[in-house]
Amino acid sequence: MVSLRPTLLTDLEFVLACESNHDASAFILPWTQAQHASAIADPDCAHLVMFDETTDELLGFVLLFGLASPHHAIEFRRIVSGPKDRGFGRQAVREVKRIAFDRLNAHRLWLDVKRKNDRARHLYSTEGFVEEGVMRECLLEGGIYESLVLMSMLRAEYDARK
Repeated sequence: MVSLRPTLLTDLEFVLACESNHDASAFILPWTQAQHASAIADPDCAHLVMFDETTDELLGFVLLFGLASPHHAIEFRRIVSGPKDRGFGRQAVREVKRIAFDRLNAHRLWLDVKRKNDRARHLYSTEGFVEEGVMRECLLEGGIYESLVLMSMLRAEYDARK
């Protein structure tokens, strides 16, 4: 079973290693250690590591922003999961939804995902996120423009799936 806990500064080596993994780095904009440390200290951010409850093995991490939003809109900014095809990412997404809606009283949980990241888009879709639109060619990486798909889930949609 996957759980989430606040990231410690001592976890940052693991976090940076997750981001540098080829499976992840193609789909995210990796941060420096200083950026992660700043996010850990930011009261508007939940920087969380994923771990296996039975073994305490670290499995990845999650970033949520907008905790202090007066609009009750939380951004699911990043998820990086280690081992693939074992359901850890799906379990972490479910835990993020629970935290956002049940603990943080969100009205809206939203994210953007690279258009070419079919695996993540499928996961989010099957977990109830709805595609809202595309931010066309908004990222320039390696001389190539990439588009982002905006997806969200509203409290009523979350409640209906519980």
